[in-house]
Amino acid sequence: SCFQLGLERFHGVGILGFNSAEWFIADIGAILAGGFAVGIYTTNSAEACHYVAENCSANIIVVENQKQLQKILEVEHKLPHLKAIIQYGEELKEKRPNLYSWREFMDLGRDVPDTQLQEIIASQKPNQCCTLIYTSGTTGQPKGVMLSHDNLTWTAAAAGRFIMLTDAKERQEQVISYLPLSHIAAQMSDIWSAMTFGVQVFFAQPDALKGSLVETLREVRPTAFLGVPRVWEKMEEKMKSIGMKSSAFRRKVASWAKGVGLQTNLKRMNGYSDVPVNFRLAKHLVYRKVRKAIGLDRCSKCYTGAAPITRETLEFFLSLNIPVLELYGMSESSGPHTISLPHAFKLGSCGKEVTGCRTLIHKPDTDGNGEICFSGRHIFMGYLNMEEKTKEAIDEDGWLHSGDLGKHDKDGFLYITGRIKELIITAGGENIPPVPIEDAVKEAVPIISNAMLVGDKAKFLAMLLTIKCHVDAETGEPGDDLTPEALEYCQKLGSKATKVSEIISSKDKAVYAAIQKGITAVNERAISNAQKVQKWVLLEKDFSLFGGELGPTMKLKRPVVAKKYSAQIAQFYADVDTPT
Repeated sequence: SCFQLGLERFHGVGILGFNSAEWFIADIGAILAGGFAVGIYTTNSAEACHYVAENCSANIIVVENQKQLQKILEVEHKLPHLKAIIQYGEELKEKRPNLYSWREFMDLGRDVPDTQLQEIIASQKPNQCCTLIYTSGTTGQPKGVMLSHDNLTWTAAAAGRFIMLTDAKERQEQVISYLPLSHIAAQMSDIWSAMTFGVQVFFAQPDALKGSLVETLREVRPTAFLGVPRVWEKMEEKMKSIGMKSSAFRRKVASWAKGVGLQTNLKRMNGYSDVPVNFRLAKHLVYRKVRKAIGLDRCSKCYTGAAPITRETLEFFLSLNIPVLELYGMSESSGPHTISLPHAFKLGSCGKEVTGCRTLIHKPDTDGNGEICFSGRHIFMGYLNMEEKTKEAIDEDGWLHSGDLGKHDKDGFLYITGRIKELIITAGGENIPPVPIEDAVKEAVPIISNAMLVGDKAKFLAMLLTIKCHVDAETGEPGDDLTPEALEYCQKLGSKATKVSEIISSKDKAVYAAIQKGITAVNERAISNAQKVQKWVLLEKDFSLFGGELGPTMKLKRPVVAKKYSAQIAQFYADVDTPT
């Protein structure tokens, strides 16, 4: 049906909607018909949609509903290549030329002779581009990452074999599709690996990330599950708040079981294989029930990726006998590059290279820290129409430069220590990776939701902090009411606050003192004076996708935050004196 609408070879088919069978069909159909499959984030503005559609010369755009359709209609007059729009998720509200329902679109294909499709398929080559992944770039305009047929098929098979996915001929694996398919992680796991191994895919509700995911997990009971850190953090928060409501006795049992779980799993991680009796008891009393409650009772592969996860969250799940395994890679490497395995993982490491993938640590310092570079059949072709940017990413020897800093340990495990771009270089010339300090503050002060360190070119470090609050399930906008966890924390401190605004407007003595105490504790462990947090401020609203501070995979967009809260940041450095 793509031909009928005039899809030309190597032109884009944009797909704008939540994960569904139609999304998969449109994606694979676009490729077989000789176009490029191009996912567009549903959170994009009309302008951002226009940028992508124009950049890939899209002939066709597939939208889910009226809301997404509106964005395209708004910019349609500026898209000279656009020939048709197809809407799949709801009935069309109005007739327009070149606007089709999914049904009409499917009917168009009936008159196309199979030979025509076979001819196009036969003309395609493994090294030709078939998919564009637009990097959600935390800086500048997104870039179209060109992935070839070989990139996708090789990576899907290599990664699936590496994590030991079972082929459906033996036993079918089950997964839930809910992360944005315009992102490489979901596309690799939900479409390409799933297709390679015959995995059964269940589609979550569109509000999965706003709270319905746990219901879907309990219903599906997947055998493999990939969550971005925010998903695991939300589960942790929910489980903790339920835990607080149970009886003192049950809390005692749970706390005992978590101690046993963490000890046993840390020993296991370091190569001890004996399972103590108390662990078996805890498994029976607690771990099994917890897994069942969150739908992970059949899940032998729990993964996290796409952004850094805190040690606290990893330890929380490990203590419940749920090892959450980290993987690492980028759109430019068709997704994965290193993957942790149940029998080979270390806390805080992203695992080892997938078979066939190689790593180079570029210009390592005395600790072995340098830029992580990749090579292998998973490396992308380049950025669409951006030769300069491609040359910046892939050097003359074919190494892809990730922009991440990291090192290998003696056993060959990869650790990410920061991003080159996000390093804070103080006025004194100290290079400071912000994430470890931010994580330490979040751990020391459990009421803190997000923390962002600032101090580039400045005399000292300061920090923007947000408080854990309720989020509007519809809009995703952070509200003013504290979460149950934050509320309990305030009560323990003797504060009567129930809202973020109350804490800030009254400069709540108890809460402010607790935050300062936590930050002081973090400072005492600092490597040098330059790494100490000297000032901090509480912001009225938590960071969110809605507010623009977080990207589609919940990654912190530092430049956006710096711009949005530039007044608060300037205030830190308004007094000339360095605080003592």
